[in-house]
Amino acid sequence: MATGRAHRPATRSRGIPEATVARLPLYLRALTALSERSVPTVSSEELAAAAGVNSAKLRKDFSYLGSYGTRGVGYDVEYLVYQISRELGLTQDWPVVIVGIGNLGAALANYGGFASRGFRVAALIDADPGMAGKPVAGIPVQHTDELEKIIQDDGVSIGVIATPAGAAQQVCERLVAAGVTSILNFAPTVLNVPEGVDVRKVDLSIELQILAFHEQRKAGEEAAADGAVPPVAARKQRHSTDQGPDGDVPAVMPA
Repeated sequence: MATGRAHRPATRSRGIPEATVARLPLYLRALTALSERSVPTVSSEELAAAAGVNSAKLRKDFSYLGSYGTRGVGYDVEYLVYQISRELGLTQDWPVVIVGIGNLGAALANYGGFASRGFRVAALIDADPGMAGKPVAGIPVQHTDELEKIIQDDGVSIGVIATPAGAAQQVCERLVAAGVTSILNFAPTVLNVPEGVDVRKVDLSIELQILAFHEQRKAGEEAAADGAVPPVAARKQRHSTDQGPDGDVPAVMPA
């Protein structure tokens, strides 16, 4: 089987927009679910709804792949699964190293979705000498001293960083120097990489903060519709009116 270092996906050379590339995995997930239910064809409207996009955007995205479906019939599910998998490079073997085998790194190592999507965990690496040799998900952890040798021996081009923030940049630099050209970063920090190296950042705390923003906005809109004072505004109003004996100092200071 071909490995990732020898063959790169053709998305950029074919001029497929990055926004379209980002949606291809959504289509593939929806199509895989249909394939598992033995659904032979799907309309653009049905597939778009399953992927969470509008049908016009889906048809535009598929036009970059040269796939237009059949009027009155729709898209062939199995062919689209193959076509998108090939475009994403998932018909190849992609060896991956995970650096940082704490709680998060161990959870990633145990994730069964990697192998089913063409990603083989080639090695688990940690800086703690006490972790060396301990099996996680059936794979013995190796010390960071072996990092460069592992990358060269296994032809690794994708690295996953799950270290603390303070160690992430140094690990990143070692990965890049050893030949890794794509990095999935779970560390809560921004990585500086040279041109030609792709970084995808996954920060769960940022995603939760964005959700908190939307929750706060919804609460404010609901309060406004009911004619009530939003909770934050109510607290501020209470502190401004709860005065002390002199009339100008709050009797109870906010924490």
